[in-house]
Amino acid sequence: MKYPLGEQLKSLQGPILVTGHTGFKGTWLTLLLEALDIPVVGLSLPPVKSSLFEKCFRQGVIPEIYGDIRNHQTVLSAFKEYQPSAVIHMAAQPLVLESYKTPVETFETNVMGTVNVLDASTKNFHTKSVICVTTDKVYKNIETRKRFNENDALSGKDPYSASKVGSEAAISAWQQISRVKNGFPIVSVRAGNVIGGGDSSEDRLLPDIVRSFISNTSPILRNPSSTRPWQHALDPLIGYLKALDLSLSSASSSSYNFGPDEESLSVSNVAKIALNAWNDSDLTVLESENEISNFESFTLELDSSLAARELNWSPLWSQEEAIRSTVMWWKLVQSKQKSPFEACSDEILKAIETTNRKDH
Repeated sequence: MKYPLGEQLKSLQGPILVTGHTGFKGTWLTLLLEALDIPVVGLSLPPVKSSLFEKCFRQGVIPEIYGDIRNHQTVLSAFKEYQPSAVIHMAAQPLVLESYKTPVETFETNVMGTVNVLDASTKNFHTKSVICVTTDKVYKNIETRKRFNENDALSGKDPYSASKVGSEAAISAWQQISRVKNGFPIVSVRAGNVIGGGDSSEDRLLPDIVRSFISNTSPILRNPSSTRPWQHALDPLIGYLKALDLSLSSASSSSYNFGPDEESLSVSNVAKIALNAWNDSDLTVLESENEISNFESFTLELDSSLAARELNWSPLWSQEEAIRSTVMWWKLVQSKQKSPFEACSDEILKAIETTNRKDH
């Protein structure tokens, strides 16, 4: 793509609807779209207390509806009110361990929520493209350290990944519906483990580690040898916009992976990099005595070469740089050198500048 990031999206007649805009990635995405001067509206549950959305005082900044995507009428009403030209569907129950506690709600949100968004999109005359965010955990993983590509078999192990495989099935069905009706493109995007400043989710590695640092306690690691494709949140978000751009102008693939170029880092390596970045030599990293490896996959690697070829996408951060950037965000905010909004905005502007320089 030889034009500035998001340039084509500015020509859309209607706004981009972001579902899940109050979440961690959703907040980063709406900030990114605003920085690109692209109109954006939101549909989401109300923000969680102390979330990045709240930290950046985002309530009411963009047109938004607080509602549950499990409610079909709520979704239809949002489309009727905003008449979006494009959709980036991110709303989900995104946590593996939470999915064991609330499997029914996880399936309702991730499968039927996606069905509701896709159905409303097809009934909205203005829709030109839909990007559906799933996960890297949809692939059938038999722990061989294979780098999964978009054509590999899908299969879920836990309620979260299984529900996301269900959402992929719904996406595939609506892609077929759209083809039969000569309709708009629908693209599935699968990202690795995203990190970045402001994430306060429970049972996520970097947020748990940062909470330990802030409280001056040693972080306790779950499954320290497990590997994941760690990446800064802005890397896949930029990829989603590039996928949306391409889908509007020419034939795009039906799905894309977005992950680091390097071999995935282990949980223990992430913790050590974070500890070094925090510069607190008094703390040590502890390993959990209660291994729960049966709950989560041990290894995970992604092949993002299709996104590199078709979208000219590549990560702006290495995994280590993403970890250090996340820790630095928290250090700057905790020390009040920057507000959460300023810390996000500075990283976004640098990412846009770097992306545009790479693309040219």
